[in-house]
Amino acid sequence: MDPLISRRALNRATLDRQLLLSRTERGVVDVVEHLAGLQAQTPHTWYTGLWNRIADFDPAAAGELLLKRELVRIALQRSTIHLVSARDCLAMRPLLQPVTTRMTRSAFGKRLSGVDLEELAEAGRELLASRPMTFAEMGRELAGRWPEADPHALGQSVRSLVPLVQVPPRGVWGRSGPVAHTSAESWLRFRTPVMAAGELVTRYLAAFGPASVMDVQTWSGLTRLSEVVETLDLRRFGDGSGRVLYDLPDAPRPPEDVPAPVRLMYDFDNLFLSHADRSRVISDLGGAVLTRFAGTNVAPRMILVDGFTAGDWTYRRAGGVATLNVHAWQPIKERDEVEKEALALLAFLAPGDEHEVAFFNASSMG
Repeated sequence: MDPLISRRALNRATLDRQLLLSRTERGVVDVVEHLAGLQAQTPHTWYTGLWNRIADFDPAAAGELLLKRELVRIALQRSTIHLVSARDCLAMRPLLQPVTTRMTRSAFGKRLSGVDLEELAEAGRELLASRPMTFAEMGRELAGRWPEADPHALGQSVRSLVPLVQVPPRGVWGRSGPVAHTSAESWLRFRTPVMAAGELVTRYLAAFGPASVMDVQTWSGLTRLSEVVETLDLRRFGDGSGRVLYDLPDAPRPPEDVPAPVRLMYDFDNLFLSHADRSRVISDLGGAVLTRFAGTNVAPRMILVDGFTAGDWTYRRAGGVATLNVHAWQPIKERDEVEKEALALLAFLAPGDEHEVAFFNASSMG
């Protein structure tokens, strides 16, 4: 019989892998590769994800890595934009290509009747060889060749057919720019072996384990990974609910009573998006509260207290004052710790402003 691992022990193991029990001294590229990427469809909130994990994190230096092409933002896991290293971009994208193809064709396939997809891919590459383009610009150009097709679908479909990176200054700290794309091949100009499915699984477990096969599939968007998992040398655990959790034999699994510091997470942190069963970090009350956000198309920035969700936070700047609002989903005994971390985050987000922290309880949230 597989040994059982408690929910709290699972929480601490995951937080440790996610570099959330203590901030690391490791470099930005090393951390991004360890995490197998950060979800980054917003241009800047992922910087808070790195601030939560790296001691003395310098966002300007991290932004420079985009300009130096050591980091890129590209559609990968779940066909969502991820911040990854250049190496992982080229190694992961071919393996995850079926995910992007499946999702894009599901959304736009019917609007491309009569369009040869191989020709569309080649035409997209030719356009982007001249300069980076937005999807709208690509669609208008491609519509000249396929006038009967939907221009929006043409541009979006190039995204599924050709690995496209978002080019800076989009995503660079303190800067902005159009959502312009070019091909990963032309942007990076080197080759690397395609990652095998087994390596992808072990990379996932190193950052998110112990985990089930469904957890890995939820994170990656790939299917039929059970046959891959069965070929690997992994430890097995039970979670008390009949699920089998797999892990790397030598991966850290700290005791469940290890302290977990307060963390103010960013809106699309993969900690909350990469498991089929999210109860390892989302409290029972938190799961109920999150249903309030389900129909709003808003991803809350959640607060971890003792390793589990205890509330969310919002942030605004006006008149030289930066205010962080804490919305407590439950009574928080560690209020002083939350305020201290909130002030540190404000110093990171708005170093030149005055800083205020305001607390609101669940009954005042509306």
